[in-house]
Amino acid sequence: MKLEQDLGFISSFNIVPERYEISEGIRWSLVRNGFEVGVHDLKHDGKLFASEKDFLESAVRINGYLREWGSVGFRAGAMHHDLDLIHNLEIEYDCSTFDFDPFEPQPEGVGTIFPFWVKPKMNGNGYVELPYTLPQDFTLLVLMRSRNIDIWKKKLDWVVTNGGMVLLITHPDYMNFDDDPVGPEEYSYRHYRALLEYAKKRYAGEYWNALPKEVARFWVKNMVKTPSSG
Repeated sequence: MKLEQDLGFISSFNIVPERYEISEGIRWSLVRNGFEVGVHDLKHDGKLFASEKDFLESAVRINGYLREWGSVGFRAGAMHHDLDLIHNLEIEYDCSTFDFDPFEPQPEGVGTIFPFWVKPKMNGNGYVELPYTLPQDFTLLVLMRSRNIDIWKKKLDWVVTNGGMVLLITHPDYMNFDDDPVGPEEYSYRHYRALLEYAKKRYAGEYWNALPKEVARFWVKNMVKTPSSG
């Protein structure tokens, strides 16, 4: 949070409710500072979508955390997704997909760098899907051991050229915030800082650093066609 604040950015922190021990004070500290808190899976054990029955049972608890935290967004663990089942969550948006990423367990992407509306089903409300459009930090800097962020910069520039949405998932638990040598599943926070500095300098005055819920509400208001009445 401090790293982003120093550069004038805000973001959403997605928390696993039944795995991470995060106090109410920390959640409220994020919100008070202009950040957002979303619900990230339930246990992050890869079993959320094991069956429809399992998901529906988990959805009851997930909805409880959404209400308790005042959250309107969800993201599944390991980018597992079933957009039909996700209708059962009390959300305004979901972030469990990507435009293109062959390294994920469900490698099929949604093929767009824009938000899109997932129409209502009989068992739930419609919601906005927000796919990530830059490679995850773990894939680029831990799995592939990239020594620079050139791929991030190149993809960011391409998304901007095409008028799309830049959405990146980073993990503070993989970031090494010290100047010590990084561990086998770590990378220096300086890589993330360098990306934010790049975006801020190159596109000064040209971007909207919006929270996911703000993007979702903008999309519903301006891009979603609702049936006419009468």
